[in-house]
Amino acid sequence: MVLIATVLALGAAVLHAGWNLRIKQSGDRWLALWGLFSAGGLIGLPYAVVATVTGDLGWSAWGWATASGAVHAFYIGRLAKTYDVADFSVTYPIARGGGALFAAIGGVLFLSDHLSPVSIIGILIVVGGLVLLAGHVDWAHVWPALIVGLLIGAYTVIDSKGSRSTVGSAYAMAIFVTGGIGTTIQGVFRKRWTDMRASIAPMWKQYALTGLASLVTYWMVLLAVRRAPVGYVTALRESSVVFATFIGWKVLKESSGVRRLVSSAVMVVGLVTLVVGR
Repeated sequence: MVLIATVLALGAAVLHAGWNLRIKQSGDRWLALWGLFSAGGLIGLPYAVVATVTGDLGWSAWGWATASGAVHAFYIGRLAKTYDVADFSVTYPIARGGGALFAAIGGVLFLSDHLSPVSIIGILIVVGGLVLLAGHVDWAHVWPALIVGLLIGAYTVIDSKGSRSTVGSAYAMAIFVTGGIGTTIQGVFRKRWTDMRASIAPMWKQYALTGLASLVTYWMVLLAVRRAPVGYVTALRESSVVFATFIGWKVLKESSGVRRLVSSAVMVVGLVTLVVGR
């Protein structure tokens, strides 16, 4: 059972880093992210509708999912802009590591969570990894990634509250639905509607593939936590930070690969410590 959970969690980590790489390599990154969430929303819509009809997904949960979808729309906009200006091996680790930090702080402030001494040590280790990574990077690239991390932390806190009010898998589908709607509304306000509509015919396969990959990533983690402790699964899942850094170094030929890899490894140690201490 643990072996299966390990394969699932590591697979989810690789898959998450992989679809982010696909976004980074896209010519229009915002459009690629819009397509991902819209496709994911369409795929998840039937499940969400059935869950609503059966009562597994109540209106309270839809309220939280709507709030999460709104934050996701801003997150998508910021992530696209950050990938436009910063390296993949900088953006991904800082966004994911920063997101975990902001989520932990948000949990204390808004969800009455309590941090143990071990969790606090984990936070400090993550901060150390972030500082080590940012120390030799233009801060004009660091700040945008931290803002992405802040938005990740915000929707994580919202989703923690929302998922506690319903069936977790149903809530996840609702997030994709509201995220797709929120991003579409954002695109209309940004006057991207013509681009969005024109991209569907030539890009629908990529949209469907990345949207499905994102959904499968969630399901793999969900299956893994049913077979192994949550802390163990979460630790393996966060190894995506190291995978993404390695991909940026070897695939995208980004500089300072060893330093960034070490920094990411430090962050993973901190994230594991943070989870174990809960």
